[in-house]
Amino acid sequence: MTARTSAPTTKSRTANPRSASALQEARLRRQRIAWLVGLIVIIAAVAFGLITSRPGASTDTRLAPDFTLPTTDGTSVTLSELRGSPVLLFFSEGAGCAACTVQMAEIEKETGFDEAGITVLPIVMNTAEQILPDMQRYGATTPYLLDDGTVSEAYGTLGTGMHAGLPGHGFVLIDADGVQLWQGEYPSMWLEPTDLLQEVTSRL
Repeated sequence: MTARTSAPTTKSRTANPRSASALQEARLRRQRIAWLVGLIVIIAAVAFGLITSRPGASTDTRLAPDFTLPTTDGTSVTLSELRGSPVLLFFSEGAGCAACTVQMAEIEKETGFDEAGITVLPIVMNTAEQILPDMQRYGATTPYLLDDGTVSEAYGTLGTGMHAGLPGHGFVLIDADGVQLWQGEYPSMWLEPTDLLQEVTSRL
């Protein structure tokens, strides 16, 4: 007597169409959510950039803090000794900021500052050895004033740019009597020299 053996049976599993459709819908939903989140992040970043790049200005007046600073040409400048003519201080991030040095080089080309009797003083928190290569590279010839941070702090410029311990990209206008008339900050790191000239001459 022989034992009967039966061939093994395989159960074929067919996917439930409804389950497959639900999985696909869930996948599409996750993709849409991820896309929306990414879009929101991009919009927020653009909005933040636009807000932070807007120029700021102050017209509060005060007697400008006096200072004496060494310069890149080995001399020194004392602010109070420049009484009798307007002075425009230009604070910037200094070495490594190409736009900052280009800004000064372009200001030098605007003859209107000389014609208006305005002395422009660029101030950086660098040593001469640090800033001179940038000056030579971008064609800025006006001696830079070298600050240890004391003057930048006195004029409230620290942390107004991208670095907490450095000045931003700003200007301070001081009249012939040594009174601070205007202060402007430009996070975009640029202001057309003609626009700058118009701004300061309109306030003198």
